[in-house]
Amino acid sequence: MGKADDPAGLMGKADDPAGLMDKAAHPAGRRVRQPLAMLTHSHYEEDPRVRREAESLVERGRDVDVFGLRRAGEPAEETIDGVHLRRLGVERHQGAGLGTYLREYLSFLARAGWAVTRAHRRRHYAVVQVHSLPDFLVFSGLALRLTGVPLLLDLHEAMPEFFRMRFPGSGGGLAHRLLLVQERLSIGLASAVITVNQALADRLIELGVPADKVSVLLNSPSLRRFDPAAQPARAFMADGVLRLVYAGALTPVYELDVVLRSLALIQGLRPGLQVEFEIYGRGDGDAALHDLVAELGLGPAVRFHGRIPIAAVPAAIAAADVGLAPTARNRFTEMSLSTKLFEYGAMDRPIVASALPLVERLFPPGSIATYQPGDPDDMAGAILRLVDDPAGREQAVALARARIGELAWDHEADRLMALVDRLAGDQA
Repeated sequence: MGKADDPAGLMGKADDPAGLMDKAAHPAGRRVRQPLAMLTHSHYEEDPRVRREAESLVERGRDVDVFGLRRAGEPAEETIDGVHLRRLGVERHQGAGLGTYLREYLSFLARAGWAVTRAHRRRHYAVVQVHSLPDFLVFSGLALRLTGVPLLLDLHEAMPEFFRMRFPGSGGGLAHRLLLVQERLSIGLASAVITVNQALADRLIELGVPADKVSVLLNSPSLRRFDPAAQPARAFMADGVLRLVYAGALTPVYELDVVLRSLALIQGLRPGLQVEFEIYGRGDGDAALHDLVAELGLGPAVRFHGRIPIAAVPAAIAAADVGLAPTARNRFTEMSLSTKLFEYGAMDRPIVASALPLVERLFPPGSIATYQPGDPDDMAGAILRLVDDPAGREQAVALARARIGELAWDHEADRLMALVDRLAGDQA
């Protein structure tokens, strides 16, 4: 874990001349802070990190206005759990080509910049926090930065490596160098930078970013939301069925094709073992996965539920026996850690995950059943070992639970608030 600047934050309310926030959320005597603007090229309700951070800041006493994407039929403004959401009319093109992504990013950059600049005249933001991707969205806060408002850049990914993975035919050479330039310029404009793990922080420091400018804020879940005691209890294979679950994006980097091939292998190895696989999510790999299910003859053993609300994810995990976190290995994923590991572990479910550097770095031996990425035979073996070894399975659950307790969002939220307070000049 990185220490860095101690980013801390949860929820709260500050000056709200428009009356958009619930003033009852201010406990008596709590110091009122100026609000924070948060910009994200995402649908707020579906972005767990953005939502956790915004709600946490509000809970701790700072109003938050989020500027995000808007779908057809959604209201332009809405308050969700104390967070004021302003949706901007930009359509998202998931799985599109590079040119489409660029046009979409630039359109959102312009709209977000105009919206936050106009809102600042009334709201008087203390800090503007910008979530990547893209990194250069931080330039939407340029006008406010010139007036002295600090910009906090939250780097969810290494954008140059992400695009090299996403567009292998055009993510190298000149395009990669341009992405590195935009990353450096974006970080240069920011007053402080947050990233999601120490590997990404180390990468930034190796690129020349001052260490005291970079903070690590883990992408861990809130244990209040992921609370096994709040869900119906399920003993392992209580109904005689091994229920596997995956909750996340359906994209090639999360190698669900390997999972499906491993299920076909298990059916051959253990014909008497009934296995069902519940998939929650959507993405550009959806159609190919449906085709593969048909090709492998998995039929009713695999169910696609589509994306579900964040609030419904804990129940979906609690109804399963094993949580799967499959991830292909490449330069990008070697610096990333799936939040699914935290969510499954918080819900006391044994985990099968790709053997990636950050998995082995953050979790103790024996806490997660790992397999070699891209190897369905190895994944099938990892799943069956959990079935065959109840004592080892229970020990793994206990080890993962203890580690997740140490890394839980509740600790990270306090660190976020401390960083925001420092940037805003509101430290006690």
